[in-house]
Amino acid sequence: MKKPMEGMVRCSANYVPLSPISFLERSAVVYGERLSIVYGDVSYTWRQTRERCVRLASALSQSGVSRGDVVAAIAPNIPAMYELHFGVPMAGAVLCTLNIRYDSTTVSVLLRHSEAKVIFIDSQFLSVVEGAFKILSKQVSKLPLLILVSDPNQPSSCTKNSPSIYQESEYESFLALGKLNFEVRRPEDEWEPISLNYTSGTTSSPKGVIYSHRGAYLNSLAAALLNDMRSMPVYLWCVPMFHCNGWCLTWAIAAQGGTNVCLRNVTAKGIFDNICRHRVSHMGGAPTVLNMIINAGEADRSPLSGKVAVMTGGAPPPSEVLFRMEALGFDVTHSYGLTETYGPGTVCTWKPEWNVLPPDARAKIKARQGLHHLGLEEVDIKNPRTMESVPGDGKTMGEVMFRGNTVMNGYLRDVKATKVAFDGGWFRSGDLGVRHKDGYIELKDRAKDIIISGGENISTIEVESVLFSHPAILEAAVVGRPDKYWGETPCAFVKLKEGFTTSEEDIIKYCRDHMPHYMAPRTVVFAELPKTSTGKTQKFVLREKAKAMGSISKTITSAGASLRTPVNVLAAVIHRFELEILGTEPVEEVIPWLYGVTRMDRLLIVAP
Repeated sequence: MKKPMEGMVRCSANYVPLSPISFLERSAVVYGERLSIVYGDVSYTWRQTRERCVRLASALSQSGVSRGDVVAAIAPNIPAMYELHFGVPMAGAVLCTLNIRYDSTTVSVLLRHSEAKVIFIDSQFLSVVEGAFKILSKQVSKLPLLILVSDPNQPSSCTKNSPSIYQESEYESFLALGKLNFEVRRPEDEWEPISLNYTSGTTSSPKGVIYSHRGAYLNSLAAALLNDMRSMPVYLWCVPMFHCNGWCLTWAIAAQGGTNVCLRNVTAKGIFDNICRHRVSHMGGAPTVLNMIINAGEADRSPLSGKVAVMTGGAPPPSEVLFRMEALGFDVTHSYGLTETYGPGTVCTWKPEWNVLPPDARAKIKARQGLHHLGLEEVDIKNPRTMESVPGDGKTMGEVMFRGNTVMNGYLRDVKATKVAFDGGWFRSGDLGVRHKDGYIELKDRAKDIIISGGENISTIEVESVLFSHPAILEAAVVGRPDKYWGETPCAFVKLKEGFTTSEEDIIKYCRDHMPHYMAPRTVVFAELPKTSTGKTQKFVLREKAKAMGSISKTITSAGASLRTPVNVLAAVIHRFELEILGTEPVEEVIPWLYGVTRMDRLLIVAP
């Protein structure tokens, strides 16, 4: 190793561990008397927020919370939840925000796994924690200290019909115990954990993702940049703060001295009313939130006073949704990321020359995931076996992989899963995508969601985009339905707009008229779509429902040959020709080429 240049000295004058705590400290001075939080009739300035967070940190310290201890929270987007994002790290502790939709069993598992010393609970969800404590009391010797956050506008779910088995305190009373002269515990090493986020469970059981002070600091600044936030933005909280710490915007708004407009329940009327009342400049939300906005009734809408920048993530918003959002006065930017990348890791940065393109072409570009933001080092589409980058032809699929300072530290108490995720020196997302000539990436599907039918890869995202353009469909999700002939076929679960009617036959015909026939759904189910609290459709639930429906094709006999043999490749071509060109449904004996081959093998074998 080369010797450092003579004269270099690393000391407290030129090296301070990065931490979002510094954002609050600065804003309390620069923007001290400006509004930091607004929630109905409740409001605080940045000076007041800093004082409340210091008291919170002091009270936690007095209650026995030490450096590195975990403090859990279950609450919607309310002032206390925002304050916890600073107060807990200022006590040297690790914030673990839990999904408000978790049941008592799940909460008990996560509290035990995280070893939380304290839990802050919104009164609406108290019964969930009481149930979790009853389970935990049989497994551990000491339960976490419970701090109840009361909301005068919300009824408590308290079910105290029996003697209490836990210690309880009320949030405002707890803060009153804190001292303003408390010495904030900044991290000694910027790689120390600042938060613990359990994955949303859209594809598997939750895992504890560890964020560092360094990663949170860098991702917060990147979030402000990719949201095009100048100083003093007004941000409407539709993204749950418990989801990736609100995509790190909890800290980013503090960095810019903005105003946090808290929204307990996300409704179309609530969104429009708050935008008009507080002159909101920015907001975020999953495509389901966008869908809620464009389908709002006239009574729930209000004219916007100016453009509202909207960051959306998750599945690409269908072009129809983008058109209608723009018509209402919203400027939508598409981002993409995972819990393991602190939320958004890429952004589809818009270029002025695209403004002259036809609306359909603009929508297709906006639906791409773009490139990594400035906090990350690199995003790539790679062959997951060879680790070679795929060509930028917009067709060759590979796995989306990340590398950089805003990738998680690892999974809590799961070294094996961490090593698998970082195998090859990159974080493997499990998502499939392509790279275009301009370098921008486009997500095609999760590896678990891609449908392989008769030797062809079918992107559920592409099918869903067509379904969303149907005039009667409000929501849609597509999964693979097992098929003894084709291996699997597309099965669409749809929810209709209020007052609209249509049939399975009409939807299938509509899809066949707007896409290659083999991609069109063979089954349509009318139902409510199960979702996580962040708006993501729980496809694993839908896959189980589709699996229970059984095969749509007749039972066939097997010739027992392998997918890799030339005869099966030829069979796939012939069968697809019969369906696409001749319009006939093969009924003769066919080799079930999908049996005995792993899913990733199939993805690599089949040409896109």
